Amino acid sequence: MQQVRALPVVGGFADRLLAEDLPDLPHQRRAEVVGFVARRVDGLPSFTRFGVLLIGVVFRALLAVPGGWGLGRVVLRLPLPFVAEYPRLVRSLGYAYVWEHWPSTTPTGGAA
Repeated sequence: MQQVRALPVVGGFADRLLAEDLPDLPHQRRAEVVGFVARRVDGLPSFTRFGVLLIGVVFRALLAVPGGWGLGRVVLRLPLPFVAEYPRLVRSLGYAYVWEHWPSTTPTGGAA
């Protein structure tokens, strides 16, 4: 059975989140980081992957509506089980990739 790829589901959210957290990170590098995050989600065990993609679909739907990113940020601040872990997953994978591959990156994502 063909597996659903994670990039279309988590890519938009990861891109927006990392763009907000690391505003000076060049677009090309951010795209590389988003690809890495998606590949790591693709490699998760099936049940965990299903949960991550399910939460990802919710955030993808939020991003599709006008003003969705603002609403998404509100949802992220709520202490909802599992939902709060989704941005942590994206951030931890993204930050690890950035500072592993480009160690001189500043805290805002710029080149030092």
